[in-house]
Amino acid sequence: MPVYTVHEPPQRDDDALGHSVRFRFVRDGFHFWAFVLAPLWMLYRRLWLELIAYLLILGGAAFVLRRLGIEESAGFWVALFLAILVGMEASSLLRWKLSRRRFEQIGIVVGDNLEDAERRFFDAWSGEPSRPAAPAAPSPFGPPPTASSDIVGLFPQPQARP
Repeated sequence: MPVYTVHEPPQRDDDALGHSVRFRFVRDGFHFWAFVLAPLWMLYRRLWLELIAYLLILGGAAFVLRRLGIEESAGFWVALFLAILVGMEASSLLRWKLSRRRFEQIGIVVGDNLEDAERRFFDAWSGEPSRPAAPAAPSPFGPPPTASSDIVGLFPQPQARP
């Protein structure tokens, strides 16, 4: 299942009700369209600084390869490597853009798709479950540790023996 990071925008004084509407969910993982059409993907996502850096790196690599007299087929491999790098780091580029706009990462959520991830996050954030929880089965290992327990390790109770 995809993992999403949740980013909260800076609070506006005049926008108390619409604040949660402006939250951004960024899917972690490989972005196919960023790999295939990196410049267009960056334009669509308004990643201006990243696009400029991408073009400078691509142009600089082409210039260096030409100056060194390396075959033109090496340029293809450099462009392919850069495209793979952009596809793998697309989520990081989006998170960097949000951090420049003073968004704060407030959580991580897992969901089958964006809608499911949003539902899970806002249910947990508001403290209201969307569906009634099934009764928990008794654990064969004893009661679960409480939130106030200072014990960390395999045995949640003090003086527990293996």
